[in-house]
Amino acid sequence: MTAPATPLPTPADKFTFGLWTVGNPGRDPFGEPTRSALSPAEIVDLLGEAGGVLGVNFHDNDLVPIDAAPAEASSIKAEFRAALDRTGLRVCMATVNLFSDPVFRDGGFTSNDADVRAYAIHKALHAMDLGAEFGADMFVLWGGREGVETDAAKDPVLSLDRYRDAINTLVRYNADKGFGYRFALEPKPNEPRGHIFLPTIGHCLAFIHSLDDPSVVGVNPEVAHEQMAGLNFSHAVAMALWSKKLFHIDLNDQAGGRYDQDFRFGSENPKSAFFLVKLLEDHAWSGFRHFDSHAYRTSDRADVVEFAKGSMRTYIALREAAKRWNADGRVRELLAQINAHASGPQLDAAALHARTFDRAALASRALPYEALDQRTVEIIMGA
Repeated sequence: MTAPATPLPTPADKFTFGLWTVGNPGRDPFGEPTRSALSPAEIVDLLGEAGGVLGVNFHDNDLVPIDAAPAEASSIKAEFRAALDRTGLRVCMATVNLFSDPVFRDGGFTSNDADVRAYAIHKALHAMDLGAEFGADMFVLWGGREGVETDAAKDPVLSLDRYRDAINTLVRYNADKGFGYRFALEPKPNEPRGHIFLPTIGHCLAFIHSLDDPSVVGVNPEVAHEQMAGLNFSHAVAMALWSKKLFHIDLNDQAGGRYDQDFRFGSENPKSAFFLVKLLEDHAWSGFRHFDSHAYRTSDRADVVEFAKGSMRTYIALREAAKRWNADGRVRELLAQINAHASGPQLDAAALHARTFDRAALASRALPYEALDQRTVEIIMGA
């Protein structure tokens, strides 16, 4: 049987890429770049060549170097805008780099140095200006340097106070300027710091409720980051959905127990990628699907284009598989059996206290999860 054709991506799919993703030159901690660096405008043109992409995202210094003179910054932005115009792409999300420059070696918002904390907020405010200039309505905050290698370095409670004060300042500025940003906190347990504050989705959700205005702050889960913590990514995303705080998402892939690999989405764990896509689609989540990953170091430019195309094709293929799963007769039969006793009385304490239960009968009810999982694998594989 021939597998059904995978639909081509369109901007309606809300697929986005960062300048730092397709623009990654193949550098790693042990080796120099393996492909030529591309300007922001050239990266936009590459994404236009891939086809079907809605938008491009950037850190402030992905677009404008940190030490750029005003004339250079103006020229870069003009070329970038021209590339957006000729490809039809838009800027969907902006963020700030508070991790590359040596000034942030001890963090930005949580640095022990008050002047560094002030500079980090200053830099973030200007990054918000830059994103708003290009129409971004999402602002992601990843605290990659917000942490410690030794717990002797910082009081973690005081650090969270400083973190909160910084986010509150950005939120107030957003309101004062009328930018309309929603902010998304991106957790990660470690790397580059030995231990990063706000390491998981759960930490971020608890932190958000401490803010002066939590309504405009949500989360940006990343596949690799939550898996680095040894957690089920779909469950983390479900928690964010349930909390109505899933503002943005970073799609990539990751082998277990490794550093942050940023593999192409679905390339390492297709079954977990399937359940993630199914979760997003079943709950009609309307946000941007951002591919925060990069091509293998072995890739040339043509292969980077294939990487971008493949990222989108995999998501669409898994979305189509999720539709088949939901409509599959065998799946429905198994789910009916599994959920035969799912409906029941209200949880009235007095009634439950007086009720008697047949434990043996309850323990004997069939739960054919093996059969359901096997059918799931067959559907994913097109069998």
